[in-house]
Amino acid sequence: MDLMIFLSGLLIGSFLNVCIYRIPRKESVIRPGSRCPVCRTRLSPQELVPVLSYIFLRGRCRYCNQPIPWRYPAVELLTALLICMAYKHYGTGFAAIYYTLLICILIAAAAIDIEHMIIPDGLLLTGCSAALLFNIFGVGISFADGMLGFILGGGMLALIAVASFFIFDKEGLGGGDIKLAATIGLYLGWRLTALTLVLSVYAGGLTGLLLMILKIKKRGEYIAYGPFLAVGSLIAMFYGEAIINWYLSSFWY
Repeated sequence: MDLMIFLSGLLIGSFLNVCIYRIPRKESVIRPGSRCPVCRTRLSPQELVPVLSYIFLRGRCRYCNQPIPWRYPAVELLTALLICMAYKHYGTGFAAIYYTLLICILIAAAAIDIEHMIIPDGLLLTGCSAALLFNIFGVGISFADGMLGFILGGGMLALIAVASFFIFDKEGLGGGDIKLAATIGLYLGWRLTALTLVLSVYAGGLTGLLLMILKIKKRGEYIAYGPFLAVGSLIAMFYGEAIINWYLSSFWY
């Protein structure tokens, strides 16, 4: 069972790579079949085996010899590992499917944000629609908890964005970040969404500081915030209740 879930995760990760490449370019994720992004040659089935094809081709296109971005095997492996974690944590029922959907939304949104500095509305709308459908039937979290998470996630980042604009006279957060936080709220509810926001601030701050120390980024330069929301929500998804209980027992009792 674990092997089947892992292999299924690799295939899902392969499809996410298609979404990550095509959605920002407003291309169909269904047709045509996969092609080399440089020479546009149609890829054969044996060249589309997740991870293994990348290894056997030594990270280069067979036809034009251009390098294949490392993002492809990374997304496939990360997706497979996280989906395995979801099934171990939530079992094999509808709850695991629910959180698998969130994992897919997070990986795709983070990767697109890193490469293009946008988070497509269509991706988030699909995620929100799926979450609402599950919540209505009581899968994952309750409908009310999802709505509270939606308001908290989107509302808090919207307030930060407005405050940043008036205080620093520049956009601190993009609309995609606000909508991603709202989408996360629909899946995780208000408690885990609050934790997600806190964790994303720490992750973003530490990463920004490291990038400045390494002189990769300068002070005031924009960095994609979607990946930090994704990291925060993944930690909250798997370890959130334990973190919250530890915090409350350590500082409030």
